[in-house]
Amino acid sequence: MDIALVILAAGKGTRMNSDLPKVLHPIAQAPMLAHALQAGAALEPARTVVVAGHGADLVRAAVAELDETAEVVLQEEQNGTAHAVDMARPALEEFEGDVVVLFGDTPFIRPETLDAMVAARGRHDMVILGFDTAHPDARYGRLVMQGDRLARIVEYKDASEEERAIRFCNSGLLACDAKTLFSLIAEVGNDNAAGEYYLTEVAELANARGLSVTAVKCDEAETLGINSRADLAEADAVFQARARAELLDLGVTLMAPETVYLAFDTYIGRDSVIEPNVVFGPGVTVESEATIRAFSHLEGCHVSRGATVGPFARLRPGAELAEHVHIGNFVEIKNAQIAEGAKVNHLSYIGDADVGAKTNIGAGTITCNYDGVMKHRTVIGERAFIGSNTMLVAPVTVGNDAMTATGSVITKDVPAEAMAVARARQENKPGLAVKLFEKLKAIKANKEKGQ
Repeated sequence: MDIALVILAAGKGTRMNSDLPKVLHPIAQAPMLAHALQAGAALEPARTVVVAGHGADLVRAAVAELDETAEVVLQEEQNGTAHAVDMARPALEEFEGDVVVLFGDTPFIRPETLDAMVAARGRHDMVILGFDTAHPDARYGRLVMQGDRLARIVEYKDASEEERAIRFCNSGLLACDAKTLFSLIAEVGNDNAAGEYYLTEVAELANARGLSVTAVKCDEAETLGINSRADLAEADAVFQARARAELLDLGVTLMAPETVYLAFDTYIGRDSVIEPNVVFGPGVTVESEATIRAFSHLEGCHVSRGATVGPFARLRPGAELAEHVHIGNFVEIKNAQIAEGAKVNHLSYIGDADVGAKTNIGAGTITCNYDGVMKHRTVIGERAFIGSNTMLVAPVTVGNDAMTATGSVITKDVPAEAMAVARARQENKPGLAVKLFEKLKAIKANKEKGQ
């Protein structure tokens, strides 16, 4: 049966104290909404509808980048969760299948949990997601079960002492046939203190119709909701701990796991070694048997098998390192292809460039790629040797097996096997250093006397 995701993302998040919509605040350098979309994508949904409200234009732009097939609908007034889901009704009017409702600010629902909900839907008309709370005084709605049937959802404030003792709590997520769900929502009232339409009421309405309602259980950590900056920090810490543990299980060595910061989409292959205090930004792939040394920062880059990066290196978007490349300390690579076995070991900037196989880039080399208006490319062939402190003024090409002399400013192409020398002739002036220092000291002394 086809599945439609409805992701609620309309909340302002007042406690975030921010102009940014709550669901766009980042966890592991990706909007929390991206985490919800990723979890839901495991169900291979036929349709995805995101319900936006506060900052809808920003949410719409983010969704377009995250999932171009998703549709964004607007909840102009935030009148409760049932009202929010109802905003998806026009978009799903002709849809034949199940709706799974997720929250954009609940980013840690596992695909396995959603699979369990879908499996339970095969036996019941409606499935609610619940969890056992470790905090008996938590003010969650309680799920009152009778065997495998959910009899009712009781809000904490309305629960008896006996019902408050129940540890099985409501997460707010559910799965139900689309037509049934929207017909139930049409019956939801707003006779409550907040005057809002709550999605939790659909379970009771379904029972009143004689429909089969059940609840499946997930770990409480999966239901962590984000309502404040403190919650956001906690969620990021949860993500990091899980991601590090997964890498260790997959055969990656983290020398000091608690100091390694991972992004939402970081991929690291087995037998790679990550030293302390490494930061991974979005879009990083590190293949097997690579080494990322301490205090390096990587984003938007690809590191191939057996390559070494750092310490204190920076790989920026578009950096592509082939197998067994060496990138050393205080080296920055941006939008550059570094071919197999090439070395850039010390204090260099290689931007908008192609570096051939087994080429050696000397310390202090800079590709001068920007003329103030446009970027230009530097091409260095195979087995070339670029002397220390060489400035390569792009666009420029250095051929295979060519060499540049230390301290050169290269403004013209260097043919294959040639050596380029581009620096002023050195002249030595006997005794001039001493005379110059004596003159400068005298000037300084006169100034101090004048004071």
